[in-house]
Amino acid sequence: MGLFDKIKNLVNKKEKVEEKETLDVYEKGLEKTRDEFVSKLNLLGIKYTKVSEEYFEELENILIMADIGVNTVFKFMDRIRDRVKKENIIDTKYLQEVIVDELFIIYVNNESLSDKIKMASDGPTVILMVGVNGVGKTTTIAKLAYKYINEGKKVMMIGADTFRAGAVTQLEEWANKTGSLFFGKENTDPSGVIFDGLEIAKKERVDIVFIDTAGRLQNKVNLMKELEKMNRVIGKIIPNAPHETLLVIDATTGQNGIIQAESFKEITNITGIVLTKLDGTAKGGIVLAIKESVGIPVKFIGLGEKMTDLKVFDIESYIYGLFKGMIDDE
Repeated sequence: MGLFDKIKNLVNKKEKVEEKETLDVYEKGLEKTRDEFVSKLNLLGIKYTKVSEEYFEELENILIMADIGVNTVFKFMDRIRDRVKKENIIDTKYLQEVIVDELFIIYVNNESLSDKIKMASDGPTVILMVGVNGVGKTTTIAKLAYKYINEGKKVMMIGADTFRAGAVTQLEEWANKTGSLFFGKENTDPSGVIFDGLEIAKKERVDIVFIDTAGRLQNKVNLMKELEKMNRVIGKIIPNAPHETLLVIDATTGQNGIIQAESFKEITNITGIVLTKLDGTAKGGIVLAIKESVGIPVKFIGLGEKMTDLKVFDIESYIYGLFKGMIDDE
């Protein structure tokens, strides 16, 4: 059974309440992208009932406009042409199902991708949060804290963005709102703050620690040295930590977000990506582009402003949210 049929069956049955709720959030969050993307695909299927070179050219343009990324699109189009040839596909209506399946395949790419957070077997799980200023890093920490606190975890936030005015105070406010423990100091060495904070986390038997860091990409050398020092300090206090380094990217910045991902990948070991504000862009294809460009899995996506709108990324739900009109019309 292809992904197209699998999702269709899930939607039609509506048996699993939790899965149905997740699909609803993805559907609503990807509305802007879907309105732009699927409507054009549907029109293309009406304009061309038979597969042709003109159809391929217009399909390629639609995919590029959805911010899926030029390299990803070229690779994808090669796969589509190959399947059309091998399976002798003529009908564009059927080809739409193939498009859904192939976008899923190109994301997974035969890899064992984990959207799960790597939790420590003993002691606190340390999650280092990185990203440029203004991408929603602090509110992402708050939403993640809220998620894990509701799952019964004891959470702590450490404010290591020590030199940006108001950053530590802002994080402390979120700690208070979510019921998290907090440690932070302004205008001091970030690694020293992390050292003291992690010592407290161990004493307090905290389950998960989120560390907020500075988002200055202007001088990559300085940021690299700062992150290297942080990693050394973290590993000294808690062996094998940080367990995750999550890069926060604002989805509305499009291709600029991919440039940020490439830059951060050069300077530190990124284990996962959090895409915020995906509901605010018509170019939700960035999920596919970012994975293809940097080879790092998207672990969470922001699909709204509510605390519960930050979701664990699920490729099947994403594909459903992207193609809902096509799937439901079948």
